[in-house]
Amino acid sequence: MTIHLEDIRQAAIRLRDIAIETPIHTSAVLDERVNARVFIKPECLQHVGAFKFRGAYNRLCQMSEGQRAKGVVAFSSGNHAQGIAYAAKLLGMNATIVMPSDAPSIKKEGTERLGANIRLYDRATESREEISADIAATSGATLVPAFDDVDVIAGQGTCGLEIMQQLAAISCVPDAVLSPCGGGGLLAGLSTAVKETNSAIRVYGVEPQNYHDHSLSKAKGVRVKIDPAVGTSCDALMATQPGEITWSINSKTVDDFLVVSEDEVAHAISFAFRYLKLVVEPGGAVALAALLHKKLDISGGSAAIVLSGGNVDSETFSRCLQKYPAP
Repeated sequence: MTIHLEDIRQAAIRLRDIAIETPIHTSAVLDERVNARVFIKPECLQHVGAFKFRGAYNRLCQMSEGQRAKGVVAFSSGNHAQGIAYAAKLLGMNATIVMPSDAPSIKKEGTERLGANIRLYDRATESREEISADIAATSGATLVPAFDDVDVIAGQGTCGLEIMQQLAAISCVPDAVLSPCGGGGLLAGLSTAVKETNSAIRVYGVEPQNYHDHSLSKAKGVRVKIDPAVGTSCDALMATQPGEITWSINSKTVDDFLVVSEDEVAHAISFAFRYLKLVVEPGGAVALAALLHKKLDISGGSAAIVLSGGNVDSETFSRCLQKYPAP
């Protein structure tokens, strides 16, 4: 299974006047820091504070009346949870979300506020996939994956489509586009939109160092499943293996994968707050971190980056600002 630019264009039609067309920002400070022109796509300003609403709504709005009546179930650490919850609310559907008990409180509270039922689980002892499948089998609800679904991917791809359209409007073709990468849904949609618009543009996925399954998969030529010994502040990017569908796309459309450290992510969060005037969560800041810490040399060129989410707990945010008061 795969998607094409036309699928993303159709998703954009469904999302028109529903999703926010987030703007393209620039920063003289950032441009000077990396000696390049950087275009920032702040999906932290999207509904529910993350790009996930795009894919969630594109998936749910195509469900039949019978399916809608039985509701949806999803598993997520928070951003897909909120995206599904809000899309379901707009469409008058019931939603049940299976969330880890250690998910950031801002994400659990946001999901509950949007009217979804939450079923908490223990990452160490329970399987979210089994719990979700059981709920779906018992209730008849439709299970909506966070990333390994063509309609979800096409919806996320509208972010990439907007980037290309917004830059075309100012007669700019970027040398590279960088996107955060967890399960690979955003990256699969974005890379399809970019490459089918202009195949010469390089596309990079960015991962945290403890969850770099895509980078390892590229090196081995097959999907690699990791078993991290330690966690990551990037809770939105904690997938341990690329999805089957997302990898079938990203293995062809993504030029390379970049890896950033926890400290580099914290520095990027502080930088975004101080100079971009944006609140970005750890998983949403990895592409910015990659540029700031020279994981990719774009000196003298141009790049577009996605800040994929802004749902960060105040404690985590404060730690980043305190650690890097002058990023």
